[in-house]
Amino acid sequence: MTDPTTSSQPAVDPALTARVKGILLQPASEWRVIDAEFATTKSLFTRYAMILAAIGPVATLIGSVAFSGASIVGALVLAIISYGLSLAGVFILGLIINALAPSFGSAPNQVQAMKLAVYAMTASWIAGVFNLIPALGTLTIIGGIYSLVLLFLGLPVLMKTPEDKKIVYYIVILIAGVVLAAVMSAVLAAIAVSFVASTAGIAAMGRGY
Repeated sequence: MTDPTTSSQPAVDPALTARVKGILLQPASEWRVIDAEFATTKSLFTRYAMILAAIGPVATLIGSVAFSGASIVGALVLAIISYGLSLAGVFILGLIINALAPSFGSAPNQVQAMKLAVYAMTASWIAGVFNLIPALGTLTIIGGIYSLVLLFLGLPVLMKTPEDKKIVYYIVILIAGVVLAAVMSAVLAAIAVSFVASTAGIAAMGRGY
């Protein structure tokens, strides 16, 4: 007989699906729900960020190998590095949001700041699926823009930011985010160039023998 407790298990966590739908379709009300619920930095990453952040790198891996003829090993290495940098970037952004809070009359709270950084990234992570087809890769920009909207909507709710200071607080976070993204992109590009160079060197040595 089939164990009913295992056969009825959904393929995707219903709570994760509900959160994605809520934050994308009803962000104003969903941010209030998020504000009130218990979470830890660990749970935010293991139950949410680590799952959704994988969409873009996996899609890019498949798309680059299937449509661009990229090396599977090279594409896999870059996907893993991109995935790690994405998670690190969100974590650092959460720390920045929390560190800036007192300067803008907001309530510093590391978990709330992490909630904001993680859940605001939902749209950007979901849009990563467009990387399956390289020609559609530019559509990921739509997800990135919507993530900025989500961040703006969630900021005053989670960080208890006064109405007269939320815009300035938001702009400063954006500037910090742009700098952070630039650094992460530079690191990824440097690793990619280094990997390609080392691969070419190994290949050249192989031909020499």
